[in-house]
Amino acid sequence: MAMDRQGTGLSILRICIGIFFIFEGLGKIRWLTDTSLLASQLADWSQAVPAGSWSHQYLERVAMPYSTIFARLVPLGEITSGAAMVAGFWTPLFALVAFFMALNFQFASGALFKYSILTSGYGLPVLGSTLALAVGGVRLPWSIRSSGLPRAERSKRFS
Repeated sequence: MAMDRQGTGLSILRICIGIFFIFEGLGKIRWLTDTSLLASQLADWSQAVPAGSWSHQYLERVAMPYSTIFARLVPLGEITSGAAMVAGFWTPLFALVAFFMALNFQFASGALFKYSILTSGYGLPVLGSTLALAVGGVRLPWSIRSSGLPRAERSKRFS
């Protein structure tokens, strides 16, 4: 049996980025009981980005008014997405959720529009990894599958 090198590579990526999101979420677990931690981070970002920028408008109109909700959703979303990616459970869906969470942080902080996104470990590597898994993370090795067989094997058996 030939080894699926691309699938194996994506599985390694899936597990590594999943572990990353689990620990990012665990680092924010205090947000569940103290929402002021996120609120102060958002306020700092609001002061740091230019006043008329998209990031500033987003922070003022969406992120800061709903910071109590986001303070609970973010750690739970990161831990859940990370665990799902480690297990290989609905990888494309949870990778897309993780992509939008990471994109949201980059956008809100203003980092999305700076050169530093290309050199930061939290920028392009995380966004690229999660987007790659959202697009190509289907039926990877070492993942939970509904039938246990890859699509090609199932179609051979049932035709």
